[in-house]
Amino acid sequence: MSTRAALRDAVAVLHDAGIETARNDAEWLFADALGVGRAELQVLLDEPLSPRTTQTLTAAVRRRARGEPLQHILGWESFRGLRLRVTRDVLVPRPETELLVERVLALLPASAPAVVDVGTGSGNIACAIAAERPDARVVAVDLSLAAVFAARENVARLGLAARVRVAAGDLLGCLRKASADLVVSNPPYLPRGALRGLPREVRDHDPWLAIDGGEDGLDVVRRLVRDAPRVLREHGALVMETGGGDHARAARELMGAAGLVALDVRTDLTGIPRFVSGRLGSRIEARP
Repeated sequence: MSTRAALRDAVAVLHDAGIETARNDAEWLFADALGVGRAELQVLLDEPLSPRTTQTLTAAVRRRARGEPLQHILGWESFRGLRLRVTRDVLVPRPETELLVERVLALLPASAPAVVDVGTGSGNIACAIAAERPDARVVAVDLSLAAVFAARENVARLGLAARVRVAAGDLLGCLRKASADLVVSNPPYLPRGALRGLPREVRDHDPWLAIDGGEDGLDVVRRLVRDAPRVLREHGALVMETGGGDHARAARELMGAAGLVALDVRTDLTGIPRFVSGRLGSRIEARP
């Protein structure tokens, strides 16, 4: 069978399985199996597939048709130009989180910032910050040991080990007082009752530790905001991704109650208020 015919069949299988991005996903699976980029795939469409490649593709298409995320099958995802290894133990990096990094970069001090990435997962945020600010030093923290191992692998593969340290810990508990210029987090923020209604790619494959925000989606946010003033240096910033809308407004109120100032909410790619930030004022005025 030619690559073109096999690709056509794969698109049909994924479409029938309810995959909205059937053509896109099929092309990525074929490109991966053939060891080429997606653009290069077009010049191979009239070439025959070997039996081994056909077997590999059949298995990959079946996995995607069952709802397994494309990134888990490929084993990687691109994030702000970095290729990051992705496993079942970490949240698949989302495009909107690239805007969180953009907000962080805008708030960093001009020279040698110390950054803490809380709930690092694959290490995507920490690695992006370190890659785009070569003078930054980043501590990436995660409660999941499997996520810590995954992040460390990405840090090493990207040549960032000299400036990114990955540690196991519960939020900011392992950090010293006044040790960071900025704390960033994409914390678990989905209400527990909503988890069963999520798309199957998220519900069945993302680690619940990374998405379960408690009854109202604010359990982790409350703890993080409460402890951030202890860890931040004077005029340091806390930046978070939220569930958007009411959740973003609630996070902003929590920041204000914790003594943070210059509160700001920015929108995501669809115009929903999602990224919340605030700064620590003078330590004389900040709450303990």
